[in-house]
Amino acid sequence: MKSKQTGITLIGFIVVLAVAGFFAYMAMKLVPAYTEYAGVVKAMNQIGTEGVDGKTLDQVRRDLMFKLGFQYVDDATIHPSDITFGQGASGNELRVSYDKQIPFMYNIDFLIHFSKSVPVAGNVAPPQ
Repeated sequence: MKSKQTGITLIGFIVVLAVAGFFAYMAMKLVPAYTEYAGVVKAMNQIGTEGVDGKTLDQVRRDLMFKLGFQYVDDATIHPSDITFGQGASGNELRVSYDKQIPFMYNIDFLIHFSKSVPVAGNVAPPQ
């Protein structure tokens, strides 16, 4: 009686392991950028609930940058010029839009664009 063996060969297993390792390495590079973005969203929501009535845009930027420090957002990630204030569909909005470049391997980088708008209560005072 002849039995037929089934399964994966050693070479096939190594190929599957290499593909899984590649995607695991990619995830290890990308996940910190998205957790940092979650911190940005949390800090923006805090500013949105506090309101910005009577504050200048520079004060709002300073407050947001201060809150970003508590969310472990790197200072080099978001620049004050990335933080804007304007009119949106639901009223006044605080907007943050930035790019994050992540080195991957050799001369391959990931470039991720993040953009978030949060409604805020109040109006920003004009600069003096």
